[in-house]
Amino acid sequence: MKRLIVTADDIGLDRGMTAGAIRAHREGIVTACSIVANGREFDDAVARLREVPSLEVGVHLALVEERALTTGAPMPRNYVRFVLGRRGDVEPELRAQIEKVLATGLRVTHLNGHQHLHMLPRIRRVVERLAQEYGIGYVRVVNDRGGKSRRLSMAVLSSLSRAKRGIIGTTALRLPGMRGGSTDPALARGMNSVTIGVAEAGHLTAQRIVELLDHVDGVTELVTHPGLGVTGYPHWGYAWDEETRALCDPAVREAIAARGIQLVGPQNLS
Repeated sequence: MKRLIVTADDIGLDRGMTAGAIRAHREGIVTACSIVANGREFDDAVARLREVPSLEVGVHLALVEERALTTGAPMPRNYVRFVLGRRGDVEPELRAQIEKVLATGLRVTHLNGHQHLHMLPRIRRVVERLAQEYGIGYVRVVNDRGGKSRRLSMAVLSSLSRAKRGIIGTTALRLPGMRGGSTDPALARGMNSVTIGVAEAGHLTAQRIVELLDHVDGVTELVTHPGLGVTGYPHWGYAWDEETRALCDPAVREAIAARGIQLVGPQNLS
């Protein structure tokens, strides 16, 4: 069976990003969202998400661009500066972010990373350990297919994911949501097999989403960035409103149904 999780990232960074995710859930195909605990509009996002219990919530772990919850200090501007800079123990910060979201009473069903830094092996080990500790059953693996841009960075992330999935398959590590009896290797490990949309972040159109559906295999996650009237983060160059419209386009839902793909959230993969 082909299953597709559709996640809206960056909730809580800008009110428009939160609004876009909620609309793309109510009127479109988004099944989950990822909230940034140290985002500037975190409180607004929490209040809005409480009104939409059908939209699954995860933590978008941030180690760049924002301010650390543990120290209040600015984080590196991007993943390059993070990787090249001197880094200490990231666990206290990641733990604080997870606990801040859990303290709101929202049910946390998944974890992933801002700029996908959770795929770095050292950080990935910490994230998996925290997922076990807090009973969070799904952690995104970036294994992007079908993308037309950012080829080098996507190749690096995909190679890390293949290596990591091999490690998980040969160890006793099991996340709380893993299904031991599943015949789907990814599902049995509490992760996705494939991602789509990562390479074209902020620039997905309805046509491109339909094209990317041909790469859905097993448990697949479509990573999206909807928004409505976003005023922050202009340096990203994202077309938030256009991506929201694409996710709400009836033609996309029709294409999903025509391919026999089941829309799911991380908590209902069984």
